[in-house]
This record gives sequence, structure tokens and C-alpha cells, in this order.
Amino acid sequence: MKPNNEKQLISSSWLLGRFNCFYSTPKQSPEMEYDDTKKQIVSEKKPGGWRAMPYVIGNETFERLATVGLLSNFLVFLMTQFHMDQVSASNVIFIWSGVGNFAPLIGAYISDAYVGRFLTIAFSSVASLMGMLTLTLIAWIPQLHPPTCTQQEAILQQCIGPNKSQIGVLILALGFLVIGTGGIRPCNIPFGVDQFDSSTKEGRKGINSFFNWYYTSFTVVIIIALTLIVYIQTSVSWAIGFAIPTVLMVCGIALFFFGTRVYIYVKPEGSVFSGIGQAIVAAYKKRKLKLDFDGLDVHADGRMLYDPPLMTTNHNTTKLSLTKQFRCLNKAAIITEGDITPQGDVSKPWRLASIQQIEQVKCILRIFPIWASGIICFVAIAQQATFTISQALKMDRHMGPKFEVPPGSLGVISMITIGIWLPIYDRIIVPSLRKITKIEGGITLLQRIGIGLVFSVLSMVVAGLIEIKRRASAINGTQISVFWVAPQLILMGFAEAFNIIGQIEFYNKEFPENMSSVANSLFACTMAGANYLSSALVNIVHQVTRTNDHPDWLTKDLNQGRLENYYFVIAIMGVLNIVYFLFVSPRYHYKSRVMVEDGGNDLDIEMNGTDK
Repeated sequence: MKPNNEKQLISSSWLLGRFNCFYSTPKQSPEMEYDDTKKQIVSEKKPGGWRAMPYVIGNETFERLATVGLLSNFLVFLMTQFHMDQVSASNVIFIWSGVGNFAPLIGAYISDAYVGRFLTIAFSSVASLMGMLTLTLIAWIPQLHPPTCTQQEAILQQCIGPNKSQIGVLILALGFLVIGTGGIRPCNIPFGVDQFDSSTKEGRKGINSFFNWYYTSFTVVIIIALTLIVYIQTSVSWAIGFAIPTVLMVCGIALFFFGTRVYIYVKPEGSVFSGIGQAIVAAYKKRKLKLDFDGLDVHADGRMLYDPPLMTTNHNTTKLSLTKQFRCLNKAAIITEGDITPQGDVSKPWRLASIQQIEQVKCILRIFPIWASGIICFVAIAQQATFTISQALKMDRHMGPKFEVPPGSLGVISMITIGIWLPIYDRIIVPSLRKITKIEGGITLLQRIGIGLVFSVLSMVVAGLIEIKRRASAINGTQISVFWVAPQLILMGFAEAFNIIGQIEFYNKEFPENMSSVANSLFACTMAGANYLSSALVNIVHQVTRTNDHPDWLTKDLNQGRLENYYFVIAIMGVLNIVYFLFVSPRYHYKSRVMVEDGGNDLDIEMNGTDK
């Protein structure tokens, strides 16, 4: 049998190993070559590497500057310019952030299945620009926001709120930003990784450096957004404060398109979600079949497992090996009569799944319990953009006789903590721990995530204690300095340095390369779940704690409420979350990476399902 096309060739080459069929060598095109080491089709075009990084990181930096500059001070904007109360403004932020953080799942699917990462980032960047431009117009044009509230009207709580048209334009702006977030967040890191060749030692070093530069630029962006941008918005003009990120977003888009000749473009090859669904359905349909003792070889009656070579143009994709964990899913790969056509194709995709598809499902199943533990941690972190700012509005924010600290700028304390801590941790603490634990990172990624959970609980406890002191001082007619909130923000900075960065690294290392978009989407979904849970928690506390004699804990006047009790509730939830994490984390099986040399070339071999 002589194959007459590439698809038949791949099926025949697989059948050669399984059924000793005859096949001929493929006729390679000038753009593609077959890499037998990785069992995949790869592109001859050499990755641009660091030549592409200014364009990739530059676009991400400007987009982050725009969205972070908005979110960090958006509560103040809604309360002072749209005259919303504290609970309503918090719900807007939580719901918008939740939708925006679920959107990357859709963006990842569209990117992988249809248009590719480049076009997804390009379209989403334009959408982000439209959102920022609309917000600038809202702040600039009087008809697009409620009339200015006088001091007397504010005291009497008689400020005019937004009408339906103004709310509609605001939703339109936030909708554009959601589209932008949904496309940029899941694709930017994978698109950057695509520019390096992970099959070479130099390429792997480049990928590690790319992550370091990505985190560094992210921290710098947040510091700028929380200081300069927030100050301009609060003290100079909201219109100018929104216009500056809008102009920078234009620069980011232009910079991104300048790099088109340098980029490596990985073509969309179908979303992994379809393969995941096929593996689950096939495993269910074949649930009555029996595997051998280990579930890794062949069935007792000689039936084989379906394990074709990868067909991909992505030079970073590695083939996965079958593992014993969740071995019931392995049944999906058992070849039964009628599953394979005479030409070697799969006749019923929803009845037969490849080992690669099965292992992708296992990656999600292994990671899901760890992912769930991050939601409560993010609930604590999310308070920085809402009730921490509400506290600051009731405190003495003066630095000297003339300068007042903008409430939205306080989050920079957490960023400075991260910026100081990470170099110390990376250069001093990790090498010392490495000598003791023999682990490359000093501690495992799960240990790093767990430490972040502890710091998030401590932050909420300290926040509650500081709120007790603040309210007591306010009742006595004095204001304490806004820098009393620094301890809770410093602790939250440690929580982010351990938990957030630990999660990002954990997902990107534990997912296969072709699921990197899903990995980054999963991290965004953690934040989405936290925002929705925060919104639900705020509404429950608002309703349940209200009585005829006392206002609720989160009443508009913090001096009459009990914000500290809200913080303590989050702390208790965090303690229960730590107990849950201590239960699930020892049961996680890491994906090990073993480096070997073959004729002077470094090979990257992955072994799934092994304990570390």
C-alpha cells in the first residue's frame, strides 16, 4: 500500500509499527520537515527568539498599563463620578472582573481552533483600545456621566446617579475591555514562547529569561499605573488619566505590528477542547472493556492502543506518554473493530481517542483540585481594589502639607514588596534551600503556592485588626494615617509573590506545550471565580447582617459598619482552604522533565504521572 497524501502517510507510518504494513517515505515540502525525535512536523523557519521580544512584551506592557491603571482606581471613579454606593460599585468591579477573567477560555478556543495567536492578539488589542477610548469619552463628555455632585449634596446623599444611557455606554466600554482581555491574556505568553525553540539549550534559556522579563515588566507596569496614572486620574483629570493609557495602547498596537516579519506563526490546528471531549466520550463508550494489569500495554486479546505521531507545526510541542493515573480513561485508546478505516484513518472520532488526547484530559483532572484552592486566596487579594480603598478614603492621606496619597495608589505597597522580595528570594534564599532540599527551585511549586495561602489569611486578619483601630479613632473624632494599611498590603504582597507567581509557573510547567493557552486561561478563571465569589459574599453579608437596629457590616458609612467582621470571615474561609490544600496537594503527581544528551543535542523528555 503506497500512501498518496500526507494524512494517509502518517496513518500508515503508525500502522507500520503496529501492524507491519508497508509505507513509503514522505515527499517533504520546502516549508516543512519531519522530526522523528519528537514525532511531529516542524517548520524550517528559525524562531526569532529575542528579536521578537520587544514587540511581544511591549504590546503586553501597554495593554496591562491600560487595564491595571483602570481597575486599580475604578472603585473611586464609580463612587465619585458615577455616584454609586460602596456595595453597587464593588459588584460592578467584581462582575466585570469575573467576566473578563472567564473570557480567556473563549479566546484560547478561538485562537487554537480558528485564527491563531497572532490574529487573536491583534484583534483583541484593537478591542482594548476601543474600550479605553470609550472610557476616555465617558470622563470627558459631560453627557456621558452624571452631573458633578456638590459637597452639600454629598453630605445629604442627594447626588444624582447615572441614567440608563450612561450605564449603557459604561457597559459598552467594559465589554470592549473584556474582549481585549479574553484574547490577549491566554495568547501573549504562549505567543512569546513560540518565538523560541525549546528543543535547543539556548531556546530553553531564552524561555526562562522571557518569563523573568514578563514578570518584571508586569511589576513595573503596576507600579506606574498605581502611582502616576492614579494620581493624574484623582488629582488632575479623569479624562487625561484615561487618555494617557489609551495613547499608550495605540503605541503598543503599532509596536506589535512592527514585529510581523520577525514572528514565528503557529497555525491553528484545532482546539484541545475538542480532543478532550472526544477522550471523555470515548472512555465512557468503552467503559465495559477491560485493560491489562497495568493498563499501559495491550488488551489480553491483542487489541492495541491508538498512539499516532503528532501532526503539528509547533516546534515546542512534545508528545506525551501514557500513564497509570486515571487509568479508566485509557480505555478510550483501545482499538476495536471498525475504529480504524483501511486507509488508517479514525472512522469514529468520538469512539477512539489518541494517547495524547487522554493525557491532556489527565492534566486537567490532576490540576483541578489545586486550581480550586486558589480561588479563596484571590478573594483576599481582590479586596485591595475595593474595601481597602474604602478604608483609605476614611483615613488621613496627607504626606506633607499639600500632597494627598490617592487611595488607588496604595496597592503599590504590595508591588514594592514583591519587587524587593523576589530578587532576595531568587538569589539568596533559593540557592540556600536548594542545598538542603535538592530541589531546583528550593521548594516545590505546590509548597510555594501553599505559603502564599498562609500569607493571604494573615493579611485578612491584620486588615480586620487595623479596621478596628481605624473605626475607633474615627468615632473619637480623629483620623489615623493611611499608612496603617501598609502591614496588610505587605502581607498581601508576599501572598502574591508566592501564590500568584507560583500558580502561573505551575500551570505553564505542568500543562503540555500545546495546552499553554488553556493553562493561562485557567489562571484567569481562578481570578474570575474569586471575583464572583466576592460579589456573592458581599451581597450575602449586606443582606444577612442588616437588622432594624443596626446597619449591615458593609454599610456606606464604614464608621457605622463592621468591615473587620467581613475580613475575618474571609480569613476563616482561608483557613478552611489551607486545610483543603493540605489534603489535595500531597496527592498531586508532578510532570517530570528529564534532560538528556543525544549526539551533542539536548532532548527534552517528559514523564507524566510521577511523584516528585
